[in-house]
Amino acid sequence: MTRSKVGFAEVKESVVKEFEKSKKMAEREAMKMKKGVEASLKKIDEYMKKNPEKAAAISAGIGAALGAAVALLMTKKKKK
Repeated sequence: MTRSKVGFAEVKESVVKEFEKSKKMAEREAMKMKKGVEASLKKIDEYMKKNPEKAAAISAGIGAALGAAVALLMTKKKKK
């Protein structure tokens, strides 16, 4: 093999190893995030069961805020 082909093969092997390492790290982080989200959803579910009135009020408030934000954005686009 020529020197440039050997160098290319080494670089390619290094890149593939780094890619695999990065892929594994990303998968581990995704699993951590999934576990965190699941734990948060469980806490939210427990809160909703213990405090249904508060949960409904919070949901309504969030819905109203999002609706107002969307309406505001839509009216700005029409004025232009």
